[in-house]
Amino acid sequence: MLRALTGALRLPGPWSRPPTRGCASDAAAGDPEIQVRALAAADQGITEILMNRPSACNALGNVLVSQAGKYLMVFPVQLLEALAQLREDQQVRVLLFRSGVKGVFCAGADLKEREQMSEAEVGVFIHRLRGLMNEIAAFPAPTIAAMDGFALGGGLELALACDLRVAASSAVMGLIETTRGLLPGAGGTQRLPRCLGVALAKELIFTGRRLSGAQAQALGLVNHAVAPNEEGDAAYHRALALAQEILPQAPIAVRLGKVAIDRGIEVDIASGMAIEGICYAQNIPTRDRLEGMAAFREKRPPQFLGE
Repeated sequence: MLRALTGALRLPGPWSRPPTRGCASDAAAGDPEIQVRALAAADQGITEILMNRPSACNALGNVLVSQAGKYLMVFPVQLLEALAQLREDQQVRVLLFRSGVKGVFCAGADLKEREQMSEAEVGVFIHRLRGLMNEIAAFPAPTIAAMDGFALGGGLELALACDLRVAASSAVMGLIETTRGLLPGAGGTQRLPRCLGVALAKELIFTGRRLSGAQAQALGLVNHAVAPNEEGDAAYHRALALAQEILPQAPIAVRLGKVAIDRGIEVDIASGMAIEGICYAQNIPTRDRLEGMAAFREKRPPQFLGE
């Protein structure tokens, strides 16, 4: 168990960050579908992944290569590549998922493309999509989904893979796969019950019901619901404020706390307590713990370095 936890928290040296891109309101159809933006100044440590596929409402789809007649996992693979790079960067303290397309977070699978796939291609697509959601869930730093607009099917499954969710009160979300003759296949049947409880999760999946952001908050599906604004990015600003609350805290302790919760909830309480003990033991030798104790003694704000 200790080896597994240590491996999950491996923190190698930083990678070369991609250049900062414009904010959501500047996104256009000609821009990359996945954009990574490391914030600066007071927000240093917050990194954003912006989804920008306006032609398909950020649907988790592919691109058809006509000469070969095969589908390539362009959109999901770009997300996977961004995650693979970011998880190696110790400077990323919070990862925020947002949309560059006004009125939508992620519309789920691209059913127009799905209809053209063979059964074998569908199987490969779903397998890789499930792997993408698992990578988001396993990201070592806290993750936040900012849902301004529609988050349906796989779009809600992506948000469920994040640690925290913020939505505009007018946002629309739901695992609507049963209304299309499908069932959630990217982790929704497992993550929704852990979020809402089994009976309520079954009701929402069986009925394919759509919820507003306000309804989702009342059920506990999202952490915060905020009134929409004219720019269509109210949830993003609330998610950014939430990230700013996390930012000053000891990053290693936060990451270990995430492991303790995620691993502990999967087992009985005695095993969960043992996992918590392992995580606590890993935090004891950190310089950040000593800094926290010194700052308390000296009555000053701590300066955590992630060491």
